[in-house]
Amino acid sequence: MAGENIVTLCDVDRHRLAAAAKEFPKAKTHTDLRSLLDEHDRLDGVVISTPDHTHAVATVCALQRGMHVYCEKPLTHWIGEARTVAEAAAKAKRVTQMGTGAQSNEGEIRTVEIIRSGVIGKIEAVHVWTNRPVWPQGQSRPDASQPAPDHLDWDCWLGPAPERPFVAKYDQGPFAGRNVYHPFVWRGWWDFGTGALGDIAPHAMNVVFWALNLGAPTRVEATSSDMMSEAFPRSSTIHFDFPAGEFHKPLRLTWYDGGRRPPAGLVEGRRVGGAGILFVGEKGKFLNDGLFPRERFADYQPPEPTLPRRIEIHADWIRAVKENDATGCPFDYAGPMTEAYLLGNVALRAGEPIEWDAANLRVTNVAEAQQYIAPPPRKGWELRA
Repeated sequence: MAGENIVTLCDVDRHRLAAAAKEFPKAKTHTDLRSLLDEHDRLDGVVISTPDHTHAVATVCALQRGMHVYCEKPLTHWIGEARTVAEAAAKAKRVTQMGTGAQSNEGEIRTVEIIRSGVIGKIEAVHVWTNRPVWPQGQSRPDASQPAPDHLDWDCWLGPAPERPFVAKYDQGPFAGRNVYHPFVWRGWWDFGTGALGDIAPHAMNVVFWALNLGAPTRVEATSSDMMSEAFPRSSTIHFDFPAGEFHKPLRLTWYDGGRRPPAGLVEGRRVGGAGILFVGEKGKFLNDGLFPRERFADYQPPEPTLPRRIEIHADWIRAVKENDATGCPFDYAGPMTEAYLLGNVALRAGEPIEWDAANLRVTNVAEAQQYIAPPPRKGWELRA
């Protein structure tokens, strides 16, 4: 954002707000995003990098006020919000970008070009894994209540989430001495974060959705370590089933987190590392940036570039705003993708396979799962599409 006219800053944590204000001393400051957005006559665009549970309300409010929006990943906390955000963006006709760098990363662009070239045939399966979570997860809520520190607007931090008391640190258990909610460690709580899936799928699964032009899955199944009522499990495996498409057969995309990995036989002895993407095709496999079996592709020559190359994602959003152009990950693409991968969290909470009617945002076979599609927000934080 260097060189741009930063006129307003907002953070519920006044310590962090003060640090930002030193960098942009002419900017006004707020602790409530709603009051910031009410200054719409002064603002051309807004960057939203709040915890997951406040992405949608901030984004929709900004779009309705005619602002261009850059929103960090994941686009939203709940599936229903992703649909609302995409619809609001279509109506507003503003320049939008979800914060994922795949469309600006040369290695990931080349992955898409290679997969689409057909060198390993139509794709039959994809495996995606991550080293997340790297924050406390799989725990119970502390049985305590403390005054929030003076520098933290706890009510605005909660935003649309159900009210709960502030607690600074765990006083016992495996996470003793570590922060409970703020800063950063909100990712592991159902009410505030989207777990490892919401943290990394917008990056890694973005490559898969882009390469294969995926739509919505029809069935999702999840297994995990012990489930908690308020926190994500420490590890999980999630299967997403998609109907056949242009670049793939009927497809199973499998996600692994918390130290889980694809079966060793799939990678034929190769080191997989803490994170990766494995495409399994009719004629071979592609792991991160290499084809195998090696001997089959010894003389392989990569395809000529076919996709546009982009600058860094924040800079590309600003460029697109100034040129009235599209970004690499606008909300009409990010919205449906967000709906799709967040179904993994619904399947985790359902505790059984779910079947999905994307057009109507309905789980068709597990009535109890529908409550996790679009839970009502706390009063005063409602979405109005």
